[in-house]
Amino acid sequence: MSGPRDPIKALAELVAVIARLRGPDGCPWDRAQTHRTLVPYLLEEAYEAAEALTDGTPDEMRDELGDVLLQVLLHAQIEAEAGRFGIGEVADALRAKLVRRHPHVFGDGKATTSDEVRVRWEEIKGGEPRPARERRRPALVTAAKLVEVREAGGNPIPVGVYLHPPQEVADPEGLVGEALLEVVALARRLGCDPELALQRLLAAERADG
Repeated sequence: MSGPRDPIKALAELVAVIARLRGPDGCPWDRAQTHRTLVPYLLEEAYEAAEALTDGTPDEMRDELGDVLLQVLLHAQIEAEAGRFGIGEVADALRAKLVRRHPHVFGDGKATTSDEVRVRWEEIKGGEPRPARERRRPALVTAAKLVEVREAGGNPIPVGVYLHPPQEVADPEGLVGEALLEVVALARRLGCDPELALQRLLAAERADG
């Protein structure tokens, strides 16, 4: 069995394929794509990768991660063609961000637990320049992040105010799915949209915090 592929060479070959697909003699579909037209595919591939990483085989994980990487490279190639940046600049920006947000690894910062790292990450992120427009994420994704940050900071969201889960849970995902479905049904009965309701609560949390 041969060893793992040289990642630098493999990525360079892949970038060349993407450039060829977008080139004058490339694929009509790939050449026609823009950032906006590709966004639905990026979201679709991200969800499929999440499914594969949750309970898929190694082959499925590899294929789905490759599909996500394809989307990243296509967007970077579009920018490279416009002369603004390419995948090299994307990699440089990510490397700089990782070094900056891990001062306990690359600097003289101190962090001995995962929670300490999470809190410090958010502190550093909060001090970085942000776009003037508000970044929109699905409310459940934003809420999950809020819960994680609150737990890491020692101020967890209480459980048991409205939900009363059993002490022993054999199927956590099944229980959460059923609870969320019941909340959606309650929202419909009360005449409100669950996504909008959660977004407004999160906006109030940000305003208070």
